Amino acid sequence: MKVIQLHKNETVLIKKAIKNNREAQHVLFELHAPKMLSICRYYIKDVQHAEEAMLNGFFKVFKYLKNYKAEGSFEGWIRRIMVRESISFLRQQKHIEFSVEKIEESNDFSNQINTEIEVAEIQKLIDGLPEGYKMVFVMYAIEGYKHAEIAELLQITEGTSKSQLFKARKLLQELINKQNNTSYGSN
Repeated sequence: MKVIQLHKNETVLIKKAIKNNREAQHVLFELHAPKMLSICRYYIKDVQHAEEAMLNGFFKVFKYLKNYKAEGSFEGWIRRIMVRESISFLRQQKHIEFSVEKIEESNDFSNQINTEIEVAEIQKLIDGLPEGYKMVFVMYAIEGYKHAEIAELLQITEGTSKSQLFKARKLLQELINKQNNTSYGSN
């Protein structure tokens, strides 16, 4: 019986891809494209535009692959490129708007959503957020960026990042409560 290797050695693939080996590049693309598309999709509502951002991101991945230093995961390195590419796409489309008013943080907001909402429904709710709120929310809550990193990437202040996150959470909570009230017949 022949044993089939389930996971190709990524380090070998990366070395081959650096030498413009198309097969290795294709395998790396196939391994990471589904997850990277979902990352672009977090930021970009339209699937075709998210796919365009992902493809542009992979173009940069292969163009700058020789600069990958193997510090941290390869997937994390690609992920950062995809986030930046998504932000660039939205900037080009002029879809980013940040509200700059200051707000007081409140302890009343619950970080826990006590409901059984499907992933697609959550994505739909996130898509309904204004672009500035959405971008900061995804970067902070889903991608794990710190406010200082978000501020630098989006060219905003840390205060604006915190404000956008607070407002996004508050709006999402309102949308979820509204959806729950509708689905349980309270409205």
